[in-house]
Amino acid sequence: MQLTLISGLSGSGKSIALKLLEDTGYYCVDNLPSTLLPQLIGQLQAEGYTRVGVAVDVRSGASIEALPEVITHVRELVRDLRFIFLDSRDEALIARFSETRRRHPLAEDGKTLQESISHERHLLTRIAELGHRIDTSALHPNVLRGWIRELIESAPSAGPTLLFQSFGFKHGLPVDADFVFDVRCLPNPFYDPALRGLTGLDQPVIEFMQASDDALRMAQDIRKFIADWLPSFCHDGRSYFTVAIGCTGGQHRSVYLAEWLAREFADQAKVMVRHRSLDAGLKKSA
Repeated sequence: MQLTLISGLSGSGKSIALKLLEDTGYYCVDNLPSTLLPQLIGQLQAEGYTRVGVAVDVRSGASIEALPEVITHVRELVRDLRFIFLDSRDEALIARFSETRRRHPLAEDGKTLQESISHERHLLTRIAELGHRIDTSALHPNVLRGWIRELIESAPSAGPTLLFQSFGFKHGLPVDADFVFDVRCLPNPFYDPALRGLTGLDQPVIEFMQASDDALRMAQDIRKFIADWLPSFCHDGRSYFTVAIGCTGGQHRSVYLAEWLAREFADQAKVMVRHRSLDAGLKKSA
């Protein structure tokens, strides 16, 4: 059985993720108390289900606190368990709740929306570290669907999964990164009119970056840092590790370095690459 667990902050896109799973042929259950997960898996396995998606979050009450221990037990029952945690910056969540006029599940008399979000974030702090974390702050629903589809369709990995993610500082820091490297000190192709409309995926920009000694030294330093410390994180039980590379607009320098690092580690771990600013359509920024 392939089991995909979805959790995260209210308003971060859990319903989009679960609907994508359902449309892909998964048997889906929403708002399940975590303590009932082993029982559900046993029943569905007996009935022959091979792909199951379950959403577990604060709506289920105090049982959410038991999720880490439950996941440890469930890993003994299924051959392929994937855990996706959806996160988002507070301002994005507030805007979404304001637009939809929905009530936050932790809202109480006298508690503001900001206070409800902060309370939920505190309750989910431990759970957020259990699996693959996605910052949906600036993601269009179609981009989120594509990222979820990529995760569920990829082959299971026995070792760590390294995600290299480019982004633009002017669009905000990604909240799902384990490490953030700032490469804004490197020469910027944006100031070359011939390169401005291109990205770090295009050969002229690649050649521009390859001609910079500082870019090469920065790339090698980041590669050495990750290579030195990745084993320690793996020994700590981490199966997903996200490295964010940021430049001003997330179009040139960070994209080039994310791609370069992905190639460097391709034979050491399962590697994924995402370009937040490009995927979200945020281009042509310095």
